[in-house]
Amino acid sequence: MSDLAIVLPAFVAGLLVLATHVPLGIQVLRRGIVFIDLAVAQIAGLGVIVAGFFGLPEGGWTAQCAAAVAAMLGAALLTWTERRWPEVQEAQIGVVFVLAATGSLLLLAHHPQGGEHLRELLAGQILWVGWTQIGAMAAVTAAIALLWGLLRGASSRLAFYLVFALAVTASVQVVGVYLVFASLIVPALGARAWPRRWAVPIAAAIGIAGYAAGLVASTWWDLPSGALVVWALAAAATAAHACAPPRAASPAA
Repeated sequence: MSDLAIVLPAFVAGLLVLATHVPLGIQVLRRGIVFIDLAVAQIAGLGVIVAGFFGLPEGGWTAQCAAAVAAMLGAALLTWTERRWPEVQEAQIGVVFVLAATGSLLLLAHHPQGGEHLRELLAGQILWVGWTQIGAMAAVTAAIALLWGLLRGASSRLAFYLVFALAVTASVQVVGVYLVFASLIVPALGARAWPRRWAVPIAAAIGIAGYAAGLVASTWWDLPSGALVVWALAAAATAAHACAPPRAASPAA
């Protein structure tokens, strides 16, 4: 029962992450900008570190706002670079990611708990999420889903990048950079060989199975939950891809 009390809120948090990351991940894959999520997540994490550097409390709304501002500035920058130099956008995304990652290292270099902060930023701390935090995540997720529904038909790249930045901001402090990337890309990859109309349901099923299996396994074996969820997502995506019907041999993405 104690394991269930830990796993249940973490699983609900994972469902909230998947609610926005599954449809956005499919769009990211279709747009061919796979590593943008890593860059924006790292920028959001850098915003949290900068907020702490200036004495703002960690985990509160101030840190969340700092992460959101940083992520939206990063999204605006990547929109500009894509418009200015579209032929090298993936390389530019990689450079932005490396700059944000090394910036985090530099800011935490003399922090007494710098190593722990960096580990939490990368791997997350989903097992320690509480119901109050989940309530806040649910409100933010609903707002992002509404915004995505309103802007889905918009052709503006900036609109997509901004919604994407807000979604990543809402999840990176809970699940970490690695799991943000995996939640966006791995389910979308697993559903890629299915018919287009099945892409979102199959990707959602992959995400749900991956989070459930990874969280349960982490309590059984006392291993890092974020890392196990990533591996479980990969296993579920592989199984889903293998089960794709033959008529969907051409990629839906």
